[in-house]
Amino acid sequence: MPLRSLDALSPIDGRYARSAEPLRPLLSEAALIRERLKIEAEWLLHLVARKPPGLPAAARVSSVVLAAARKIAEAPAETSAESVKAIEQRTNHDVKAVEYHLREQLADVGADAATLELVHFGCTSEDINNLAYARMLRNARSAMLETLDSLIDTLHEFATRHAALPMLARTHGQTASPTTLGKEFANVVARLERARDRWQRVAIRGKWNGAVGNYNAHNAAAPQADWPAIARDFVESMDLEFNPLTTQIEPHDWIGEYCDALAAVNVVLVDFARDTWGYISLGYLKQRAVEGEVGSSTMPHKVNPIDFENGEGNLGIANALLRHFAEKLPVSRWQRDLTDSTVLRNVAVALAHALIAWRSIARGLGKIEPDAARLAADLDDAWEVLGEALQTVLRAAGVADGYELLKDFTRGKRIDAALHRAFVATLPLSAEERERLAALRPADYLGLAATLARRD
Repeated sequence: MPLRSLDALSPIDGRYARSAEPLRPLLSEAALIRERLKIEAEWLLHLVARKPPGLPAAARVSSVVLAAARKIAEAPAETSAESVKAIEQRTNHDVKAVEYHLREQLADVGADAATLELVHFGCTSEDINNLAYARMLRNARSAMLETLDSLIDTLHEFATRHAALPMLARTHGQTASPTTLGKEFANVVARLERARDRWQRVAIRGKWNGAVGNYNAHNAAAPQADWPAIARDFVESMDLEFNPLTTQIEPHDWIGEYCDALAAVNVVLVDFARDTWGYISLGYLKQRAVEGEVGSSTMPHKVNPIDFENGEGNLGIANALLRHFAEKLPVSRWQRDLTDSTVLRNVAVALAHALIAWRSIARGLGKIEPDAARLAADLDDAWEVLGEALQTVLRAAGVADGYELLKDFTRGKRIDAALHRAFVATLPLSAEERERLAALRPADYLGLAATLARRD
C-alpha cells in the first residue's frame, strides 16, 4: 500500500513534500542505490579500459557485456532499486545486493564467470559508498544552488529598488542613525554571496583503495599493476578530488566542511528572517493578503509572517543536523566503525529542511512591500538621531567637547524639529554651516546608504 503524505513521520515527505521534491531523485535511498550501481559498472569499465597487468579477464570482456555495463553506468533501469532491495532482503547487506544485481544483469547478456568476477574487484563497501555519497551531495548542491541563487537575485533586486528609501535604524533595539531599506537588504546579499561561494568551493573527495586503504587485495592479486594510479584516474574521472591516504573510509572531512559551510548560509538567512519579521511587526513592511488564506482562527484581521517563521524553524532543524554531521562524521574508531553509515543516511533530511526554508523565505519575499508612510513617520519622530551628525561636525570644526554637548542635549530626551533648529542656532559654527544643519532632517541623514545599496 503506497504511503500517504498524511501518514509520513517526517513533514519532508508529508506537509512539505512539494518543497523538498527537487532533492528526492538526488538523495533518496533509490538515488543511493542507483549511484552505487553506476559506480560498480564504471569500475568494471575502468578495469577493461586500463587492463591492469595480472588481470587477464579485463582484456576479454565482450562488446555486448561492455555495452550493458555502459548503459547501467549512465542510467540504471527504473526498476533497479526495487530489484536490489529484494536481493538485500536475502543478503542483509545493501552493497553486496548491488553487486549481485549487477552480476545478474551482466550474466543475462552473456558475461562469463571470469568477467563476472571483475564486478566489485578489490572493493570494500566503503569504496562504493563514499563515491556514491560524493556524487549525490555534489548533485544536490548544484540543484540547491539554483534555489539559493534565485533567492539572492530576488534580494538584490529588492535592495536596488529600495536603495534610497529612508528607514530608521535600530542598534540595541534603540533608535540609531538612519539607513535605507535597500541598504539593509544589500547587507544580506553580500553576506549570502560570500557564504554561498564558500559552500560552492568545498572540494568533494573520494577514495578507492580497499578494505583499510592499503590496496591489500589489489596488490595480492595483481602486484604488477599501479593500483594507486588506477584508483586516482577512476576517482578523478568522476570529477571528484582523489584522497590517497585513508583508512577503510574516506574520513568525511570534506562532508564536515560541506555541512558547516551550508550551515553558515543558513545562519545568514535565520538573521534575515528574524529581521524581516521585525520590520513587518514595526509596520515597515506590509504583507500582501492572499485570497482565501486565514491568518488567525479567532482574529480575522491578521496577516501573519508565516513564511519567515516557517523558514526560521526549518533552518534551525537543518543546522542542528548539519552541525552534528560536521562534528561526528570525521570521527571514526580506528580503521572504521559503522556510526557514520546511519548518520550519512540522514544528510538528505538536513538538506531538505534547508531547501524548504529557502523556498519559504522566497515565498515570503514575494508578498512584502515597504510602507513608505510608516517609515517616514518613524523617522520624523526621531530627531535625536541627528545628534551624531551635529557632534561630528563640531569635531571636524575643532570645537571642544562637541560629543558631551550633544549628549547633554539628546540623551534620553525627545527631540523634535523645533528643538533641533533652536539648538543648532546656538552652535559655535559659521552662519552658513548652521543653516545647513538646521535644514537637515532625519530622512536626509543617510550617508552613502543608497550608493552602497546599488553597488554590485
